[in-house]
Amino acid sequence: MTDENQPTVEQRLQMIEDTLAIYELIASHPPSADTGLAEYTAAVYMEDGVFNRGEGLDGAKGVEAIAAFILRQAHEEAIKGGLAHFAGLPLIDLRGDKAIVTSYLQLLQLDKQGEMREMANHGSSTGYRIHRVVVNRWELERYAGHWKIRSRTLLPVDGTDAPRQLLTRGLSDILKAAR
Repeated sequence: MTDENQPTVEQRLQMIEDTLAIYELIASHPPSADTGLAEYTAAVYMEDGVFNRGEGLDGAKGVEAIAAFILRQAHEEAIKGGLAHFAGLPLIDLRGDKAIVTSYLQLLQLDKQGEMREMANHGSSTGYRIHRVVVNRWELERYAGHWKIRSRTLLPVDGTDAPRQLLTRGLSDILKAAR
């Protein structure tokens, strides 16, 4: 690549700032879901956002419907039962004022039926179990100077082709950009 094709210092700084803002946005999902803070969810989705949980689980369209997801009684029961969302480090594909993020998310649940075990200096616990692992594809847009979620698709890692294809799309997009 020649010098004229290199990004300027300002452009590189903007890419760093965007990457950090996107990390923060994706990292905010677990605490917002595990506290049921619908106002936060509403603040980070686009007005006409889409939440797609794949086949077999309902989704939502529009920021109000998406925010209402974590206000459901069933979600509150899951929180009270020891729900914890645990996110992996996201893969970010910046595209100017848009970005594609690919990530993993584990849903952990307090194992109330597990055997009580003690860990030195950490007390006793019945432990946790991994309820589900999902693959996420987040489509983001910069709106009024902030990154927001246009759509989120999450698919369970269940041995089918769909989650693998979603991961492959994320890697393929990064590979194309690198060439």
